[in-house]
Amino acid sequence: MARRNDHTREELIQLTLEHVKNFLTDHSYHELSLRKIAAMIGYVPSTLVNIFGSYNLLLLHAVAQTLDELTEEARKAVSQSQNHRDALFQLAYCYHDFARQHTFRWQLIFEHNMNGETLPEWQTQRIAHMTDMLESLLQQLAPQRSADEILKASRVLWAGVHGITLLSVDDKFFASSPVDGNVLITDLLTHYLEAW
Repeated sequence: MARRNDHTREELIQLTLEHVKNFLTDHSYHELSLRKIAAMIGYVPSTLVNIFGSYNLLLLHAVAQTLDELTEEARKAVSQSQNHRDALFQLAYCYHDFARQHTFRWQLIFEHNMNGETLPEWQTQRIAHMTDMLESLLQQLAPQRSADEILKASRVLWAGVHGITLLSVDDKFFASSPVDGNVLITDLLTHYLEAW
């Protein structure tokens, strides 16, 4: 076992999250436990509780790390787009592709539960950054729309893209031939924007 002074607090946080991230490359978070993570890094579980506050908050830090990566990829995709409409499509494709590439980490974002505890502000802000990006693109596409209309449209589109992504990641389209989630996303966005 590592001694308490082998790593600084920051190093221990980084080490822990890196091991969790690596584990989630090939395994579901359901296979994780505080004891297993502690064993991976050579510490006792109580050290991780002292650092993170609880196993639940440790997992929330892993979720935050994943959201940061997704946000960064989304910003790149949007910044390389030719116009606001294309940016909206690229944002949706990025979301889908990230989930396909990092399935277990992406699933943890939506399956993690605070069990009645309040979501920390640092996590609320991360979620707001993602939704703000979508709302901003819709506002630029339709400046005549009210804030309530933009909010509603953003949630409809996010729900649709998320649903397609979820079915794609879980391979639950139940079709006789392969279904490309990005093709479905294109159809969804195209028809929604035309009607909107």
